[in-house]
Amino acid sequence: MSELQHGPLEERHRELGASFAEFGGWLMPVSYAGTVAEHNATRNAVGLFDVSHLGKATVAGPGAAAFINATLTNDLNRIGPGKAQYTLCCNESGGVIDDLIAYYVADDEIFLVPNAANTAAVVAALKEVAPAGVTITDEHRSRAVLAVQGPRSTEVLAGLGLPTEMDYMAFADASYAGVPVRVCRSGYTGEHGYELLPEWDSAQVVFDALVAAVAQAGGELAGLGARDTLRTEMGYPLHGHELSTDISPLQARCGWAIGWKKEAFFGREALQAEKAAGPARLLRGLRATGRGVLRADLAVLDGDRQVGITTSGTFSPTLKAGIALALIDAGAGIDDGAQVTVDVRGRALECEVVAPPFVTAKTR
Repeated sequence: MSELQHGPLEERHRELGASFAEFGGWLMPVSYAGTVAEHNATRNAVGLFDVSHLGKATVAGPGAAAFINATLTNDLNRIGPGKAQYTLCCNESGGVIDDLIAYYVADDEIFLVPNAANTAAVVAALKEVAPAGVTITDEHRSRAVLAVQGPRSTEVLAGLGLPTEMDYMAFADASYAGVPVRVCRSGYTGEHGYELLPEWDSAQVVFDALVAAVAQAGGELAGLGARDTLRTEMGYPLHGHELSTDISPLQARCGWAIGWKKEAFFGREALQAEKAAGPARLLRGLRATGRGVLRADLAVLDGDRQVGITTSGTFSPTLKAGIALALIDAGAGIDDGAQVTVDVRGRALECEVVAPPFVTAKTR
């Protein structure tokens, strides 16, 4: 995208006092009450996020589900209609074009939610090999995406008469005030939560109702800043950081999202070869034991030897410590519990190597 893109609720966010920044080619609300307050509200009560920048695409036609199962990594046969699945679209060298959620609507319809900046690349990769009768349609502006996350999220949705009694990664189609809404028990924070996909042009009706309900439940509107601190605490990958065309699912510890027994998917041969040989580097967590904030693209050192690089870093409001995700050389002999240092602008910050997540997940 050459021009900055705008979501359906931008003016409403301005009225609510949001600050903004560019992300993935879109102008996004970063914060309202402050990132720490929004983070803590999500962990302790409920947070409301507008992530309408996320892509949307529909794969439709006879055999649509079978086609997606032969292209994306995860095994769609593990689920069925009414369920959603985390999966990856890889290139032939095993790098990740994008990670995304696949909604199994029916055998002849799969709804995809890729990352904003990668939607066109995913659609193009699928169109290139789509069989006759299967269409792939970029529907980026068909639906908004509103995430309601936190221990009081069920209370918020139930108060609006929206469905809540579904299993993790299951979805239901409903409506609010006449607006069609797809509701999925999913999210990117590690908390019990839901992602709502109302119609793009009618999203404000649903959003305003959620704003009032979240406030009543003691929650906060939350922006991109809190979304990043929450997902980093969980060790969840962000494309362009922990996953990329140069970082494979195995290196990012996302091998669980690969259907290894399937006969076909993008990058299968390269990923099988990497699995057999063992990945050259692995994603690990770092927790600062000294004072300092970790960021992406910092050298990880074992003595004077560089053994890796950070991919994401932040201050954890929950742990009140600096944390990071880092790709560490597999042959460096660095195990969980080891002490390393990170070069933070010429200062050595001592860190402990830990296995993510940094906090306990409550999604299920």
